Amino acid sequence: MTVRVYIPRDSGARSLGADTVARAIELEAKKRGEQVSLVRTGSRGLYWLEPMVEVELSDRRVAYGPVNVTDIPALFDADFLNGGNHRLALGRADEIPYLKSQERLTFSRVGIVDPYSLPDYISHGGYRGLERALALSPEQIVEEVVVSGLRGRGGAGFPAGIKWRTTLQTSASQKYIVANADEGDSGTFADRMIMEGDPFLLIEGMTIAAIATGATEGFIYLRSEYPDALHTLQAAINAAVSAGYLGDNILGTGRRFLLEVRMGAGAYICGEETAMLESLEGKRGMVRFKPPVPAIAGLFGRPTVINNVVTLASVPLIVERGGAFYKEYGVGRSRGTIPIQLAGNVKRPGLIEKPFGITLREIIYDYGGGTASGRPLRAVQVGGPLGAYFPESLLDQPIDYEALAAQGGLVGHGGIVVFDESVNLARQARYAMEFCALESCGKCTPCRIGSTRGMEIIDEIVVARDGEKASRLELLRDLCDTMSAGSLCALGGLTPLPVMSALRHFPQDFGLPPSSGG
Repeated sequence: MTVRVYIPRDSGARSLGADTVARAIELEAKKRGEQVSLVRTGSRGLYWLEPMVEVELSDRRVAYGPVNVTDIPALFDADFLNGGNHRLALGRADEIPYLKSQERLTFSRVGIVDPYSLPDYISHGGYRGLERALALSPEQIVEEVVVSGLRGRGGAGFPAGIKWRTTLQTSASQKYIVANADEGDSGTFADRMIMEGDPFLLIEGMTIAAIATGATEGFIYLRSEYPDALHTLQAAINAAVSAGYLGDNILGTGRRFLLEVRMGAGAYICGEETAMLESLEGKRGMVRFKPPVPAIAGLFGRPTVINNVVTLASVPLIVERGGAFYKEYGVGRSRGTIPIQLAGNVKRPGLIEKPFGITLREIIYDYGGGTASGRPLRAVQVGGPLGAYFPESLLDQPIDYEALAAQGGLVGHGGIVVFDESVNLARQARYAMEFCALESCGKCTPCRIGSTRGMEIIDEIVVARDGEKASRLELLRDLCDTMSAGSLCALGGLTPLPVMSALRHFPQDFGLPPSSGG
């Protein structure tokens, strides 16, 4: 009897040795005369346990991890192919507490299906959303997305349904759907996990968006640092075309949607939607003036829906189950679930999908297990390199667009990076300005010049005598106000967030008394 063994092909797992573990299991099985069928999946997102190996039994999959090549003979000796006990045994995979306590809606198949297999995707509920979409009018599809309350998961938080409705109502002979897969924020990997672990989900979401808005062509703008995602997406697109889920006649309905992947060239600024459009058009990635917004005049001047990968991947379930179903999750104006990517100085880094409203403390301690170093937590950055730093006293803050904004922060792409007491927040603030200076497209003065001046002023504050700090501090605040109000895009506009939050909550790192950070 052939035993099916699942090992991730996710690039995070591969970087930890998943490929060598897979080869070692094949060789050991052959040596012992065992019949094994290896299935390479995405990662379930428990990265501290990678490479995690799962064995399919009659009614469940049991997990072992983290597995090293040297562990393979002992695993076979322990009869792990039949669920045998071993020191690396984790029990039933879906009963691991880290996974069991999540509400995986968008990531329900990631780590379970073979990302290269269209039949596997369909057998696990794939393309049901598209089937329902084909039975609805474009207006009805858009209304389901509006009702769901889905907002842009790339960071902007703009209602996806409103964007779709704008493109639908704009008359044009050609419209486009663009997936922003230029996932460049530090500590984020949700887009990559979908593209490498469940690529048909993104394709289905983009196809539904096309039917809803009248678009006939689409592009996935993929960051150059994701070669594994490129291979997976290309294979999935080819399979979808062959099976009639993409092309000139989708499932015999006469609907047309053509899709291709375009690679970026490593510019962080191209994560900004208008700079991305410039890059897609073959130009240097520089921010455009608005209006008009891309939903009216985007790629090649035509109406274009731009959503990030997680936003589009959320659509198939919304259309299949209805917007009201999705809206049941979350709090306030933050509806549905959010994939939280936990990284930095934390014991259990990984992906956690939960409804909005979960607190930072629950994420960091209940899921992450606290700091990896064992030292006290001092700061948490939420929302990528442009996100605010929160002290331990604010960890009971719920993850919610409006709640975080009220504290001077942002949800961003859902990345959370943990720092222990050894961190120096003045250096982190300076890094934010340096990052902006390095990645600025140079089009607007507040971003291009302000970020360089910001580095200089922070350096001056740190070394200035007490009597000289006040004037430098006032200048930094004025500079941050100028960048926030005068920058063309979020790169310059949001860089002051980490700077001012570090100054507000950790003034002593700047050589200032506790009361002067405000």
